[in-house]
Amino acid sequence: MSLLSAGAVRERAHRLLAIGLEDRLPSFRIHLDRMDSTAELVVETTRQAYPSLAVPFHSRWRHFSLNGVDRWTRLADQIAWQEPAARARAEFDLAMVSVFLDAGAGPSWRYRDPVTGSAIGRSEGLGLASLAMFTAGTFSSDPRQPLRADADALADLSVEDLARGMQISDANPLVGIDGRVNLLRSLGRLLASKPAVFGRCDTPRPGGLFDRLVSLAEDRRLPAPTILSELLRELGPIWPSRLVLGEVPLGDCWKHPMLTTDDATSQLMPLHKLSQWLAYSLIEPLQNAGIAVTDIDGLTGLAEYRNGGLFIDNGVLTFRDEGDAYREHDVASPLVVEWRGLTVALLDRVADDVRRRLGLDANALPLAKILEGGTWAAGRRLARERRADASPPVKIISDGTVF
Repeated sequence: MSLLSAGAVRERAHRLLAIGLEDRLPSFRIHLDRMDSTAELVVETTRQAYPSLAVPFHSRWRHFSLNGVDRWTRLADQIAWQEPAARARAEFDLAMVSVFLDAGAGPSWRYRDPVTGSAIGRSEGLGLASLAMFTAGTFSSDPRQPLRADADALADLSVEDLARGMQISDANPLVGIDGRVNLLRSLGRLLASKPAVFGRCDTPRPGGLFDRLVSLAEDRRLPAPTILSELLRELGPIWPSRLVLGEVPLGDCWKHPMLTTDDATSQLMPLHKLSQWLAYSLIEPLQNAGIAVTDIDGLTGLAEYRNGGLFIDNGVLTFRDEGDAYREHDVASPLVVEWRGLTVALLDRVADDVRRRLGLDANALPLAKILEGGTWAAGRRLARERRADASPPVKIISDGTVF
């Protein structure tokens, strides 16, 4: 299926941008004269966080650290793993479960870290909470092996399990809890139904995908877009019922009226945000296990509200109808699809400008590092400056499975 690839996301996003540059989009106008200041803000933000420009990849692993302590690495380094692959499978388990819990938490929810007492919201809080649940064995059906996730435990996960781990209460509400639980349950059922993919060396588990990807690596080299393609093909059925084409579920793919083609994919805009976030997050476990991941820039920028908010808050994108800034929008609405598609294309343009300003090429500063350095951090910074609750500039109705 052609839409189940990073290449399809990039191609259609740039097509949407081209239409926007002709001022023919229904929801947004584009102001390229604001791109210079946007790139400069990204450079400034990157230098503040990483003065030596030794920027790590944008991935879930960044959210398992607090106050300079990498909690997963500290724990994992103390384990006597039987082989590097055993640790990689555990890291695949952790990354998949944590990423699938990582859709927007809403402005009110906080995770109170039992170690430091800090109250941490949004993606960082979700990351620490999911790590604590993982290390406690919440996602494992074997009490003797807590540091894992498996099909049985995921399929039986309850709302109460997640509410307890995420510290959810009436006073601490989390957006989309039912959607998150249903997603992990669906993951568990799917893992059990595909033992040839996910159960090669063990009971079916997310980490079984590590062995599948290793089998696809030629001379222990694996292109990053292959990681995404495998995720989309193997995990596609877990997503809530949305668009289906030829009996193939399309996942994070939506309709936009301007993207017309002469085939069955007309008006479809693939984005695959959580799947790409997961693909980025699987690179480091593969590398640590001796697999060279190539063509990392073959993946795209992430169509989420921090990157997208950067372009609205810095004036690159403006609402055609100013009232849209105050209305709530469903994730399937043409406005949200347009915003997210433009975000992907504009991230490519910003990345080129950031590299030029820093005198680095794509090998030294791939898109994954620009996102981390970077566009995501700058988007969050502007949101904090402009809105008391640091919410995105587009009001989104979310079910906890998209952003």
